[in-house]
Amino acid sequence: MQVVDVCKSFGTVRAVDNVSFAVASGELFSLLGPSGCGKTTLLRILAGLTTPNSGRVLIDGVDVTDQPPHQRTVNMMFQRYALFPHMNVFDNVAYGLRQAGTNKRDIENRVRELMALVRLEGFDRRKPDQLSGGQQQRVALARALARRPRLLLLDEPLAALDRRLRESTALELKRLQRETDTTFIMVTHDQDEAMTLSSRVGVMFDGRLAQLAPPEAVYEHPATRAVAAFIGEVNLIDGRLGKRSASGHATLTSTFGTFDVVLNGHAFADNAQITLGIRPERLDVRTERPTGNALTARVEAVAYHGDVSVVHLIAAGGTQFQAKTPNDGEQARPVVGADVWLRFDPDDAFLLDT
Repeated sequence: MQVVDVCKSFGTVRAVDNVSFAVASGELFSLLGPSGCGKTTLLRILAGLTTPNSGRVLIDGVDVTDQPPHQRTVNMMFQRYALFPHMNVFDNVAYGLRQAGTNKRDIENRVRELMALVRLEGFDRRKPDQLSGGQQQRVALARALARRPRLLLLDEPLAALDRRLRESTALELKRLQRETDTTFIMVTHDQDEAMTLSSRVGVMFDGRLAQLAPPEAVYEHPATRAVAAFIGEVNLIDGRLGKRSASGHATLTSTFGTFDVVLNGHAFADNAQITLGIRPERLDVRTERPTGNALTARVEAVAYHGDVSVVHLIAAGGTQFQAKTPNDGEQARPVVGADVWLRFDPDDAFLLDT
């Protein structure tokens, strides 16, 4: 599946702004971004429910941009599942097959196959209001897969579930995608869902793709400051790039001191203003001054989260920092009001244009 230079405007608002990307057959791909970033509009364009102002959509090399939804080998699972309340589970799953004129025996076999796939054998005669949220989600997924679409589009598929159920259902969703070998494209604003489920993530802001990469690359090496701030928690330090070394290191001078940084191929200009990013789990909290990159801060609060404690700190100029320390008993939990050092390794930070 390919999206080529797709644009869509509503009045003066550019909802999708010259977006291009390709999704491999059998891939689980996510479009991730805040509300209003254009991801759902783009999903509707792929489904044929919205027509782009310009650009093309290709499935298996065929241009389907002007094809209506029923002519595409595409199906869509909506956020609220849209199950027919007056139909039982069997009839909900069979609906698309009946509309397509499939014979009764084939419908029976396909529905039984799908009920086993989503682990809902024996639920055939129940109505949607007799199912849990997770069960309704699986019925909607079975219905969407019934006609064996080449591409399945999922609009916030886990948003209606509570947190604990989302985690278990996400694993089921990944299993079903793998077993059916169907190409899934999911839109979500939940970074945990996108990072857990996807082989690649496209991060969108203001109608544009800011970064497209595997989840670990988006987290460890975000392309922009906006991506870094949206994906997880991050500590950002603005500074000026200084002396470079032949080993690919440089100095960064900031309000908090001078740090050793790794350029990782970045072609920053001499004396450029850049931003250093450090994830909270990469910051060590020390009571004594350590060697290497370090800055001073005061502990403002400590939140216990089972395996880790999240430490909120205030540094020079009132800048807020966050660190995560393991609750493994090897070191004492930081004390509120204490002055501490925050240390990080050069390889554990990333650099961004300011």
